[in-house]
Amino acid sequence: MNATQTGVIAGLVLGLAAAQGFLAFVITLALGFVGLVVGRIVDGELDVSDMFGGRGRDR
Repeated sequence: MNATQTGVIAGLVLGLAAAQGFLAFVITLALGFVGLVVGRIVDGELDVSDMFGGRGRDR
């Protein structure tokens, strides 16, 4: 699945959530962001150790 298809699906899901109410929209958006971060970590595109200071600043 490419980025365009993923974006369309995400837009449709957020649209359905918005139709249910603002709180459902916000919850769906937050969970989508969490999913994005986890997906990037699993794919190796995001290094968590850099965020939490795993190696320190003096390398």
